[in-house]
Amino acid sequence: MPRWRRSLRVFLVAVAGPVLAAGTLAAPSAQAAASDDVRINEVVTTGSVNDSIELYNKGTAAVDVSGWILKDDNNGSNYTIASGTVLAAGGFRAFDVHNAFGLGSSDKARLYLPNGSTLVDSFTWSSHSAPSWSRCPDGTGAFGSAALTLGAANSCGGGGSPAAWPGGSSVATADASNVFGSDLSGLYQEGGVLWGAQNSGKLWRLVPNGSGGWTPDTANGWTSGKTLRFPGGSGTPDSEGVTVTGAGSAGGVFVASERNGDASGTSRLSVLRYDVGGTGTSLTSTREWNLTADLPSVGSNLGFEGITWVPDTALTAAGFKDGSTGAAYDPAGYGAHTGGVFFVGVEGTGSVHGYVLQDSGAFTRVASISSGMAGVMEVQWEPQASRLWVVCDDTCNGQHRTMQVDASGVFATTAVYNRPSGMANINNEGFALAGADECVAGTKPVYWADDSNTSGHALRRGTVSC
Repeated sequence: MPRWRRSLRVFLVAVAGPVLAAGTLAAPSAQAAASDDVRINEVVTTGSVNDSIELYNKGTAAVDVSGWILKDDNNGSNYTIASGTVLAAGGFRAFDVHNAFGLGSSDKARLYLPNGSTLVDSFTWSSHSAPSWSRCPDGTGAFGSAALTLGAANSCGGGGSPAAWPGGSSVATADASNVFGSDLSGLYQEGGVLWGAQNSGKLWRLVPNGSGGWTPDTANGWTSGKTLRFPGGSGTPDSEGVTVTGAGSAGGVFVASERNGDASGTSRLSVLRYDVGGTGTSLTSTREWNLTADLPSVGSNLGFEGITWVPDTALTAAGFKDGSTGAAYDPAGYGAHTGGVFFVGVEGTGSVHGYVLQDSGAFTRVASISSGMAGVMEVQWEPQASRLWVVCDDTCNGQHRTMQVDASGVFATTAVYNRPSGMANINNEGFALAGADECVAGTKPVYWADDSNTSGHALRRGTVSC
């Protein structure tokens, strides 16, 4: 997303700490024990998303919260949780309450059992969130001001201090002057091809230029990139991220889009599959997984920014826990899919979510991860290191984080890195790593895509330790 659009975000700074009033009352029903495990975990009253209240299940068993009621400080305000809503053990669920009631600068969030009189939990504050009031640790700690992480673990200051970039400090341009213009975003390297997603609804197939950089492929209609369409041939996907699966591009190229450019005021958080084997100059999606309703509401220009695919084998070997069940991830529990999980980064919440996307069009969210950063612009899986890279742009001074599955089965931050010292704080929205086969003397190439086309260049090249 260009810098000028991002400046439209509003974040009000809190001038006083919250007043916490949290507690659980006994209930003469079968839900009483379950209610002990469900807590208000995060509250957002202003900023880049609608007024929202997040619940967290700190217990070891799933809890059906169908019919439970959310209120503010007014007893006449009611938001009833939809039938069929279940919180998995360790699960998070955010509810957009702004159509039922507003959350003010001095207000309450209250959770009741379906009878409307048994209070489960409450939180009181005296100033707007900046941008979030969050419990740290999740479910048990006190509320405080933190990064926005609706639908994922709260950002409680983990990750440590940023370290120097783990590679060379110098960075060089990797494209000719003004080839792409602005809005080049997601990147993915597939051997001798670099795929690039451009916000204007275009996919690029790039090939080596002979001097360490990349140039558009001139064969098969790729010279100026190919125009992308939604299924049926309509619309203009705001394409932000790109990846392929273990089948390579022959199995389809997958693009993350945050909206239809022809209806730019409405979020459409979708993953789109494209068959890239033809010779035409446009591509129509062969499958769309529209995930909008499954995720916390964000502004139409603050949605999906990155996507990457992680093999099932890598996840099971690491002991990855399925967030939808609370048990070890079992690929066999899902219908035919790509043999892996897609991880998508959301700019507006700074979160990363993992999805099993089935061939039938069905999907299941199996992970929600707080990046600990103000926004996520790119995500990349590095197979040889079994780690997930999560990248922010100039909003976070070009910070990069690596994550791996920890002993509890969830992705956790393992390192925080500053951008290379030789690169200015520019609007990098794309990041790609070369494969292990390009490792020479302990380092390999990496590439960034600058959405702003600073000084006429959208691609830059550096190195990282293998």
